[in-house]
Amino acid sequence: MDAQYRASKLKYELYFKALREVFRHIKSKATEQGKTVECIVPTHSLNNYAQWRIVSPMAHLMDLTEMDGYIAQVWTGTARSATTYRGVRKERTFEAGFLEYSQMLGMVRPTGRKVWFLADPIEDNPNRSWNDYKLNYECTVISSLMWPEVHRFEVMPWPSRIFQGTYPKIDLDTKSGEREGIPADYATEILTIINALNDMDQKDVEYDTGTRGIGVVVSDTLMFQRAAPTPSDVHLGNLFGLAMPLVKHGIPVELVQMENLAQPGVLDNIKILLLTYEGQKPLKPEYHDILKKWIHSGGALLYVDDGKDPYNHVREWWNDQGANKTTPRDDLFARLNLDVAAAHTPVQLGAGWIHALENAPSFLAKEADGADTLIRIAGALLEKKGETLKTQNFLKLRRGPYVMASVMEESVSEEPLHLAGRFVDMLDPMLPVVREKTLQPNERTLLYDLAWSETHLDNAKVTAAACRVREEKDESGVLSFVARGPAATRARMRILLPNPPKSLSTAPGIYVGQQWDEESKTLWLDFDNRAEDIRFTIQHQ
Repeated sequence: MDAQYRASKLKYELYFKALREVFRHIKSKATEQGKTVECIVPTHSLNNYAQWRIVSPMAHLMDLTEMDGYIAQVWTGTARSATTYRGVRKERTFEAGFLEYSQMLGMVRPTGRKVWFLADPIEDNPNRSWNDYKLNYECTVISSLMWPEVHRFEVMPWPSRIFQGTYPKIDLDTKSGEREGIPADYATEILTIINALNDMDQKDVEYDTGTRGIGVVVSDTLMFQRAAPTPSDVHLGNLFGLAMPLVKHGIPVELVQMENLAQPGVLDNIKILLLTYEGQKPLKPEYHDILKKWIHSGGALLYVDDGKDPYNHVREWWNDQGANKTTPRDDLFARLNLDVAAAHTPVQLGAGWIHALENAPSFLAKEADGADTLIRIAGALLEKKGETLKTQNFLKLRRGPYVMASVMEESVSEEPLHLAGRFVDMLDPMLPVVREKTLQPNERTLLYDLAWSETHLDNAKVTAAACRVREEKDESGVLSFVARGPAATRARMRILLPNPPKSLSTAPGIYVGQQWDEESKTLWLDFDNRAEDIRFTIQHQ
């Protein structure tokens, strides 16, 4: 066990040093040539690397001044990894994806580095059906949009395998040989989403969620306890046992990177912090001093741990390199001048609070009522701070004209979510205008709010397009823009105009189907994409 832990630390450090050598060489050569070259690390989330038993430097790379940012490689293949909740193990792609994006943003946010979010329209497994790819793509892309601080996206890693690949007509059919290329409607939907992602740097943000400001601590050491002889919970219940109940209750939980605790402001917006040392350990003693100061300043810590993790006894700083039997929990509570047993009910420390629940998070994940126990105790702790924990069965967000929502199953209710307004449905390849959108549990949506656009933007605006739209401008009653998209795909647009169009022309000239909708004041266009610029000119005055 001790050898396994130390071997993981060695891999962690060797990988770090290898990237440091590469990045320093790149920066040096770029400087010699008078160039600026950014070094960006594409990486899975910490959650996924731990779940898949991979060791990577992750937050340690923040110690490299030469490292400029990350690409969060979250996609169907990672997010569909089964999790255990209320004793049921299954795929929960939206919720797991939400937590992966949360971790990647939480790791980067305090450092000011850049981060790109990836969502892949397919996945590495070539034997899934297009229906499966579409469902899970929508789960991941909507979960990525729930983090409005991030407006950079890698829209697809390998376009050729999406637009030129063939996949089974029936999910996981590896025998019949019946395969097909991308359905036209799915290609149109993907292109619509990609164009919208270019417009996500929005300042007007509104949340409709459960209580914000709830955090769960994660450490890079999640990756150190994943192998024999005594691996942590095989399905990473030590993490999901704390985080999944919060997401399922509509709470936009923030995964707080332990290695970032020394960064200024990391805990400023956190009301309650959940911490366990099951499956992870603190790399430095200073983290406990920081937590102590935060609690005394008004923070509330919910410590969830049964103290039985064998890795508590690896040779580390908290036990003087194996000289005694002290555990990380012992050290934390000693610095708080508090006995663990005394904290089985909430205890006030300075202006803050602490509560210790002597259960392993992985145990809570396997219990039918484990989530209820956690939410009840978190709610009671929040009440000590004078606030009531708000829960609901959906997450909903506005980013400027874009409205995204996901209704969860296994939640506080089975009630649908009703959205009323005047929207363009961006997950429908026909881009219809809808007055009401109803989401049942395990359904999601991405909408463009036409009323918001009329109030805040120009009356003439391309609201949704299954192609890349550039150089858009509205002058003297003429809307013009350039459109471009992959050949052999179908483009559709929904354009908001103050009046019916008087004329529409393109250069080069192509056939464009048109339909004016007087009620929504929108023009619908339908045409074949071309791998070249097409300039549209629409006179509306």
